Amino acid sequence: MKKAVNNGVWSGSWVAERLGVELAGDDGLHSLLGLALRRNPRRAHLLVSNVLGKHVPQAPSVVHGHGFALGRRVRALLGPDEARAAVVLGYAETATGLGHSVADGLGPAPYLHSTRRPVAGVATAGGFEEAHSHATSHLLLPEDPALLVSGGPLVLVDDEFSTGNTVLNTIRDLHARYPRSRYVVVALVDMRSAADAGRLDAFAAEIGARVDLVAAASGTVRLPDGVLRKGQELVARHEADASAAGGRPHPAAGAPGRIARVGLCWPRGVPDGGRHGFTPAHRAGLDRALPAMAARLAEALPPDAGRVLVLGFEELMYAPLRLAHELEQIADAEVRFSTTTRSPVLAVDDPGYAIRSRLVFPAHDHPADGPGERYAYNVAGGGFDAVVAVVDSVGDTPELHAPDGLLAQLAAHVPHVLLAVVPSYAPEPPHVPERPAMLPEPLRGPAFSSYPPDEVGWLLQDLSDVTLEAPTEEREEAIQSGGAHYAESLPVEYQPSEQYQELFQAALRTSAARIAHAVGVVTETVLAERSPRPVLVSLARAGTPVGVLMRRWAAHRHGLDLPHYAVSIVRGRGIDANALRWLAAHHDPADVVFVDGWTGKGAITRELADAIREFEAAENVTGFDPGIAVLADPGSCVRTYGTREDFLIPSACLNSTVSGLISRTVLRADLVGPDDFHGAKYYRELAGADVSLDFLDAVAAHFPEVADAVDVQTKELLAADRTPTWEGWAAVERISEEYGIHDVNLVKPGVGETTRVLLRRVPWKILARAGAGADLDHVRLLAGQRGVPVEEVAELPYTCVGLIHPQYTRGATGADGRAVAV
Repeated sequence: MKKAVNNGVWSGSWVAERLGVELAGDDGLHSLLGLALRRNPRRAHLLVSNVLGKHVPQAPSVVHGHGFALGRRVRALLGPDEARAAVVLGYAETATGLGHSVADGLGPAPYLHSTRRPVAGVATAGGFEEAHSHATSHLLLPEDPALLVSGGPLVLVDDEFSTGNTVLNTIRDLHARYPRSRYVVVALVDMRSAADAGRLDAFAAEIGARVDLVAAASGTVRLPDGVLRKGQELVARHEADASAAGGRPHPAAGAPGRIARVGLCWPRGVPDGGRHGFTPAHRAGLDRALPAMAARLAEALPPDAGRVLVLGFEELMYAPLRLAHELEQIADAEVRFSTTTRSPVLAVDDPGYAIRSRLVFPAHDHPADGPGERYAYNVAGGGFDAVVAVVDSVGDTPELHAPDGLLAQLAAHVPHVLLAVVPSYAPEPPHVPERPAMLPEPLRGPAFSSYPPDEVGWLLQDLSDVTLEAPTEEREEAIQSGGAHYAESLPVEYQPSEQYQELFQAALRTSAARIAHAVGVVTETVLAERSPRPVLVSLARAGTPVGVLMRRWAAHRHGLDLPHYAVSIVRGRGIDANALRWLAAHHDPADVVFVDGWTGKGAITRELADAIREFEAAENVTGFDPGIAVLADPGSCVRTYGTREDFLIPSACLNSTVSGLISRTVLRADLVGPDDFHGAKYYRELAGADVSLDFLDAVAAHFPEVADAVDVQTKELLAADRTPTWEGWAAVERISEEYGIHDVNLVKPGVGETTRVLLRRVPWKILARAGAGADLDHVRLLAGQRGVPVEEVAELPYTCVGLIHPQYTRGATGADGRAVAV
């Protein structure tokens, strides 16, 4: 078997030679693990991970990368639906950062790690024992107990899976409280003996649940008889020798290093770790703040620092790891990451031993089990020019700054020590305002819509079994007379003729590259200006194909897996407030980017801004940006767009058959209660005519060829003045008066809106810009089929404008002053 070596020596050879311990298994096992000895009455040897970031300083990209890769494997094992419902649980203290990293790779997913630090005011939601550990008792202290109530899979993460006792204790305790059907155990290494290998399956059968195991490598530790006694004797002898020599394998040389504090400006509302729960919204908030925090650290480092260690604090592993990872990207230095620990391990300055040096200092966070020693390994003698010690505010105590404290111990070996403090968790006040009933998870295909489940989650309720369609003329009469709102019923779905379908396909072939370019521009603008990891929220249903395409662009160009949801917004009624509540509970509102297909006169733009303002005032929620990102902005109503040209977007040519077979959204009091999402129908019966995926695939196929042009256009747009002029609204008001309509809601500007008028309203006439070409072929065909005149107009800011018949508007007159026919 190949063994990972350091200058020709495996870091487990010292223990193996003296105690007869053997490490056998996968070829990669020795690169992951070394061996050391510890003071522990239950187990003498310690498997020391080279990629965990606990005892051995390692590149933060390597540490995070191993956990992230395991998370991706769990995601593939579960499949998209179960992965979205999964919760990740890590083990304190060693695997807290690993568990976070697995959660990153899985989804990201909600995360909780066990803790040995009780917190006043936070109820225990579970507990278990880790028999072989130096500190055995674990607590589960989620701020929101609902985190563990979910019926989705529970993913349990530890650095090593040895006997399986800890995992079985955990599952047994939690399954009695919160039973579920599936568990996944994740570890860097599976080190079970042959006798232990079958226990997991037997236990799964006992509790009636599925239990899977995912590990980066597997093997076994072969222990000779009497190894515990021999190990204890060896530890005692070497500790006595170290004590006689002054206690430090690497005595300090020269004057103590300089200690300074650096402010992080930690983001408000983001917990310090996962002791009390870490949601995708928390993760997004941390992602957004990391570049600025890492820049502060980089600025505080000495200019000649060639080798830098970011040192975390016991259970506080993830925040320092992410800071180190970000610093690794921007600093002109070699960055490594590790953390302090409770676990006492023998240090031997030998290349065949995993723990070369040890710093000893008093506990500095007033632990519940009283004062005691704490340790930092492989720091002294590590050649570091600077150490960034990251602690939470609970650990920023006089003991930390004492002459024998951690900072002084670090300064004895490293020229520059920086202290960065992360705010510790503080429980919320006991009074929590009442909230609506728990909202359901988003609907997804294939159960709802013909889109694949990863493409979009619909924050809607399924009304497919309700008859909502009414003849177009009846709907128009009810809408214009004030007898009903347009969102209380649905038009009969227009089924295109063969000629019209051929026209759609021709239009798609002609414009696909143009649309791909616009998709790229609007997506790159969002990533540059709004959020590096936006949450796309399309306005159903015209915005939904655009949201899917933006998500595909982000994956194609940047490898991003962006969340995408579709929500309902209704003119005159606002956006679905329950959908906003769901989004605020699952994501950072500041990351939400609302997406639509195009702008007409800007009515929905204004509707959304008003609705967001009212919602935030009523809910005491802040952060939603009402600015819509659109593919085309011919009305000059928004700042974020792919183009301001008014051209044919083929998805505007059809209804549900280009939008995942989903209807317009419905808002009716007898169907949508105060705690319900708005409704919509899934027209499964139209599957034979569905071109939703054809449209997406045709556009996405052009992404590679337009990439360079997108980069140029995006750079120009970001430097340009894109302040909305609202010229479209002014033009609509002028047309409304000029044609005697006197109601801007009956004037529908732009190719997309005109198409909608012809498909589901009662059109009066179409105004077409003189000389408009193929972009209006489908409009002319539809107008001819419905007997609607097309009038060419010389001075028209849009390619075309659709006028709804004002047959129920009192006193309406035409442009010539004559009364309009009723």
